[in-house]
Amino acid sequence: MSRITIELEAAVQSVLDSTLPPDSPNSPRRRAAVDRAFATILKLIAPRIRHFIRQYGLVAHWEDAEQCCAIAVHRAIQGYDPAKAQFTTFVNWQIRGELQGLRFRVMVDQRPSARKVSATTVSMHGITSNVDGEEMTLESIIEDEDAVILTEAAAADYLAASATTALVDAYIAESRTTGIEQLRKRAGPKRLPKRQPAAIGPVVPRLRPYGVDPVELARLDEKLARDREIVERRVFDGASVAGDEIGVTKERARQITRRAAQAMAELTRSDPRFAIMAE
Repeated sequence: MSRITIELEAAVQSVLDSTLPPDSPNSPRRRAAVDRAFATILKLIAPRIRHFIRQYGLVAHWEDAEQCCAIAVHRAIQGYDPAKAQFTTFVNWQIRGELQGLRFRVMVDQRPSARKVSATTVSMHGITSNVDGEEMTLESIIEDEDAVILTEAAAADYLAASATTALVDAYIAESRTTGIEQLRKRAGPKRLPKRQPAAIGPVVPRLRPYGVDPVELARLDEKLARDREIVERRVFDGASVAGDEIGVTKERARQITRRAAQAMAELTRSDPRFAIMAE
């Protein structure tokens, strides 16, 4: 074991001994001791860091590479187990991993996928010229001044459309519930055919609960689907609806939209989900 390896092991052990659990109180003297030991580790491992920075071609990004190496050393100290390997071996893999990640971030053209299309890394802060010959940064040239306005407008339209759809859904659901109740009242109780007399006991007529004719229910759903189309096209899209398109007269379409508008206005006042639309 070399002298540097021995000194590294001692410095790492000093850091581990001085480090307390996160919940434990830590004195300024103990923190200063940890900082000194960490600085000693970085000083001892500095030649190795310089070697790896050159090896990964990050000389042009030296400061960022040194920061990544310091992070790697810190992680290596936290995860170091003397029983499994020496610190010099363990920290090498940490440094390599951090520098590899940095190279992929700052040198995108080094990736295999970028080499296939001959991609070249370009700095967004590099000076270039616009169409008028003025020197500007690439970032300022490609910046869209209307991007924020357009994004907010698109988000507002999306939220408005979602709220409108939910309001129409609630109106149709309420109309369907009311329609089913009317069909049940119209049907009334029906007396079932009498059974053959039993061997023992009197014959008792049986009553069937209120029911809904499936044909009538299908007609109700068809009518609600038509009403939904009329409401969405006339109230929210502002489009006119011809009578031959939906099978009702224009006057009937106006009545449907007026009734739907009144019902949805009431929903905005009674349903907390649509309180923001009440105004």
